[in-house]
Amino acid sequence: METFAPLPQRTDRLAVVHAAHDALRRDLERLAAAAAAGKARAPHVRAGWENFKEQLHLHHQVEDTLLWPRVARAVQGRRAELGVLAEMEAEHTGIEPLLVAVDAALEDGGDLVDAVRGLGAGLEMHLRHEEMSALPLAESVLGSEEWRGFGDSVRRECGAWMTLFVPWIVDGIAPIERSRFLTALPKAVREHNRLTWEPHYRKRRLWTV
Repeated sequence: METFAPLPQRTDRLAVVHAAHDALRRDLERLAAAAAAGKARAPHVRAGWENFKEQLHLHHQVEDTLLWPRVARAVQGRRAELGVLAEMEAEHTGIEPLLVAVDAALEDGGDLVDAVRGLGAGLEMHLRHEEMSALPLAESVLGSEEWRGFGDSVRRECGAWMTLFVPWIVDGIAPIERSRFLTALPKAVREHNRLTWEPHYRKRRLWTV
């Protein structure tokens, strides 16, 4: 069994990023279980997979266009730190063929269990690398003003995404983690999620067979 070094302690500024990582891992576990049971092609499992891909692409888009460029400006001229950011971009690109392999196995009846295992290994390696290197780097070099700018940019450019993102994050997580995540959000967002977003999300019955 592969072992990893302990992760750095999580911080409030990066709580949403870590929550997204946890949700991605959770959904891949659901897909792996469905594939092992021969039920991955059920309609609601397929819908869960499509949602997973959308969330992953948006997550990478936010990092590549809104977060890493801020970090790059802060470490301008520092080869090692810029190398970490280049590795993040390369790993994002490298995950795409793994997604395609799962799609292909779903469509043509190929070895889905193996394709999901490959995606899980590749994504976990990337998430651990990001959590060990890139996110601590961002935390160390971005000041309060940069973090406010990042948050404002996410809200401005990805506001519509929140209607899917918030209920996806809290889907099936432990009560204490759910409370911690929701409490960190503005009250208006929590109310929208309680009254509209989460009820709509639950009706989709993602991952059920």
